[in-house]
Amino acid sequence: MNIVSRKPRFVSGLKLKENKKSEHSPILLIPPPSRVIIPMQMHTGAECSLLVQRGDSVKTGQLIAESDSFVSANIHSTITGTVKSILKTVSPATSTIISAVEIVSKSAQQQTGDAQDSDAAGALYEDEVVFDNSASIKSVEEFRAFLKKIDSEQAPGLIQKIKAAGIVGLGGAAFPTHVKLSVPEGKKIDTVILNGCECEPYITADHRLMLEQGMEILAGAYIIFKILNPQKVIIAIENNKEDAIKNLADIIKELGIEHIFSISALPSRYPMGAEKTLIKNILKRKVPVGGLPLNVGVVVQNVSTAKAIFDAVAYDKPLIERVITVTGDIEKPLNLMVRIGTLVKDLKDYFGVLKEKPYDIIFGGPMTGFSVANMNFPIVKGNGCVLVKQGEKLVEKNCIRCGKCVSVCPMNLMPLMYGTYAKNNMWEQCSDYYIECCIECGSCAYVCPSAIPLVGYIKTGKAVIARKK
Repeated sequence: MNIVSRKPRFVSGLKLKENKKSEHSPILLIPPPSRVIIPMQMHTGAECSLLVQRGDSVKTGQLIAESDSFVSANIHSTITGTVKSILKTVSPATSTIISAVEIVSKSAQQQTGDAQDSDAAGALYEDEVVFDNSASIKSVEEFRAFLKKIDSEQAPGLIQKIKAAGIVGLGGAAFPTHVKLSVPEGKKIDTVILNGCECEPYITADHRLMLEQGMEILAGAYIIFKILNPQKVIIAIENNKEDAIKNLADIIKELGIEHIFSISALPSRYPMGAEKTLIKNILKRKVPVGGLPLNVGVVVQNVSTAKAIFDAVAYDKPLIERVITVTGDIEKPLNLMVRIGTLVKDLKDYFGVLKEKPYDIIFGGPMTGFSVANMNFPIVKGNGCVLVKQGEKLVEKNCIRCGKCVSVCPMNLMPLMYGTYAKNNMWEQCSDYYIECCIECGSCAYVCPSAIPLVGYIKTGKAVIARKK
């Protein structure tokens, strides 16, 4: 059976300079930080309410915040220590004020305490976890046994474990995974697409994960298969990652799941990894205006999300860490396994020597990421990259009606109209041009000769329209 199929066509999009500087850098597991700041909203949906107070002791993996809302995601402590403060912070993604908790590790308290001896000062960080971190599934035989065990599990129980772990989509959208897997009655999912495209320049976290933890990814995808009971699971990978394609194809054969799993090797174009783009290119199905992939019988999940699902089901491990790419105009581009809540400034030692300023710190890639004001912002669940980028600030000019943004839009929209209408507070007209269908890929802003920040205007337009509803 041929596991890998190749798709030669692509509908619209850009061929960008990839700049995958860290693709050959293995994932480096770094020590837990001495201090984390964990926002109460790192996901799409309702903000969580704290379950701890200032002065409380917490352990790694302990539930510290939850919400009564179905569309939300549990939050856990990512280090062992004490709740130092409850504070307000600005979400760099939405520019809204949200609550956050600051946790300081035991080792940091020892080093700053008034009455400490030399032995305490030199003590190693003690990471006390509430889940079983001694369990390990490594061999092919052990993974086969795990898949057989999953066959005996019921979907509601698996979804509950995923919900308890606070897992969200790790491709960037951060939509609660348990919600996505809870398909409404009357809807049937016939295809699951596992998204390993990672089409945005610079980012290589998913690529490295597919090379180094392919078994875990496929086991997580099998759990998704068990929950949704589709006819097939297609792993989408761009053809600039041939080593990942080969690795996963070999593992699929080893596990004996080739009757369920296949790989679609896609052209390396941007934004190939967008849900609707993937569905259109792989299955030739078009998600209706205002609809979701489930409306055409599809669920799309990221490969990193699948790995987190495996950890939750196999080890009861909550989402307390993730792989991020640290790259850009730095000496040592690399991939790190980082605890959620780690401040960017605590990663600075891994940057190597920074080149001459000015430079921007961008969370995410150059197309869909957003700049942060300084290095005091924490890594959150949906952040897969810290991009350190030099470059001059572009000055916005008037639209010249060249139509380049229209020609590259993968959703066949007219982005130039959103900029014009947003500047004039004409929000209803934005809706008339289907602004809600924009996937915010940034292609329009990339090609705009007038340097108009179209994605920013689109985000504002969507937010205003949503508030008015």
